[in-house]
Amino acid sequence: MVNEIEELRKRQIRAWPQLAQGIEGLARARTRRLRIDWFDIFVRHIPHRAASTTAAVDRESIAKRPCFLCVGNLPAEEEGVPFGDNFTLYLNPFPIVDCHLTIVHRHHRLQRIAYELGNMLDFAAALTGYFIIYNGAECGASAPDHLHFQAGSRVLFPIEKDTSALTGPTVPNYLRKVFLFRGSDRAALIDRMEHAIGLLAETTGRREEPLVNIAAFQENGEWTVYLFPRAKHRPDVFYTRELTVSPAAIDLCGIFVLPLADDFAKVTGDAIAALFREVTLPEAQFCEVVDQLERER
Repeated sequence: MVNEIEELRKRQIRAWPQLAQGIEGLARARTRRLRIDWFDIFVRHIPHRAASTTAAVDRESIAKRPCFLCVGNLPAEEEGVPFGDNFTLYLNPFPIVDCHLTIVHRHHRLQRIAYELGNMLDFAAALTGYFIIYNGAECGASAPDHLHFQAGSRVLFPIEKDTSALTGPTVPNYLRKVFLFRGSDRAALIDRMEHAIGLLAETTGRREEPLVNIAAFQENGEWTVYLFPRAKHRPDVFYTRELTVSPAAIDLCGIFVLPLADDFAKVTGDAIAALFREVTLPEAQFCEVVDQLERER
């Protein structure tokens, strides 16, 4: 699969100017490291991410635009690689990391993780050297009306290094709330994740789907999954225009994207720490779910 994607990438760079421009833009992106407590955050200034960061994702706005992930609305030059019966892998023309992919369901259906965790693990197993992410419909997905995942190179993936010695179920003193799951048994891992999501739904009262971001990868036959329970979609600074930022899974994994140069220059570790605390689940609710998971281990 990785070889197929590399061949697709070569063809698409030649045939699709928008993708070639996006890859060039990523190559020019500025990155700086911020130390916060015991871990690093990599802040990236990527101007071509402005549209995604500020995307209107309310129901009225979604209803007024064509779905840009449906195959009939894709650019004429865009092509993909099939994955199983229901998904297609495409190159993301607005990359955040190297080899940034969008993994799109072939049918137009809502962004929901229910019954899709197995597919997410399968993507991680097939895409060696990649991470896979899911952004909930109100947690950074710019297409909440069409089921999709994303993937990218793990060369710059801070959370993997941060948690390499941990087994879960949480990451202590990490500012953002996150559940950590590891395992080589696919069915058992899906059960654990589904149970955690169910507990979050009960705790937050969001029965349809709790606010979540998820990231996963596989190494040496073992999956690692990070589940970020969210409190809200965007931080207050987005609405006051102090920072143009709308954190999703990649940001929570330690690659913090800022499309505006002024924001990139002025953002501080304290500001990012406060933002992480604001958008992830409050401490009391998080601890309630942690306690239940610990009792059942």
